[in-house]
Amino acid sequence: MLTEEQYLYFTDRALDGMAEVLTGLGDDLANTRPGLPGANSPYAIVTHCLGVAEYWAGHLVAGRTVHRDRDAEFTATGPVEELVRRVAAAKAQLRADVAAADAAAPLRHEPPPAYRDAVPGTTQAGALQHVYEELAQHRGHLELTRDVLVATAARPRP
Repeated sequence: MLTEEQYLYFTDRALDGMAEVLTGLGDDLANTRPGLPGANSPYAIVTHCLGVAEYWAGHLVAGRTVHRDRDAEFTATGPVEELVRRVAAAKAQLRADVAAADAAAPLRHEPPPAYRDAVPGTTQAGALQHVYEELAQHRGHLELTRDVLVATAARPRP
């Protein structure tokens, strides 16, 4: 069985990796969408991840009231420094939310119908696993997005 500290080790690694990518890109590239259909900027990807953690761990697990605008997460822009501060705050909040969790207990709130199948059995542990799933997959997504942006920026323009 995964301990609380083990779980937080992995979520921290994902979030720290995201902050590192953002910092390496700087404001301009972090707010740039790659030239691919439907692509999101690194800033938007990380903003979405913070929304996922806040909603699934904060609202569904810890029971806090959360006001989330999921659509706005994908159009978010701003300074990298501010978002890196939000990542640090999210790590601290996730630590508190995980400490408040009862792994086998049902969720404290019902997820929207479109997301009810995202958490098998709808336990708090399942919701926390979903948070990690999203952080891990989007960290890889973010790294690929960074690679595309950096390669595109390095190409000489005709």
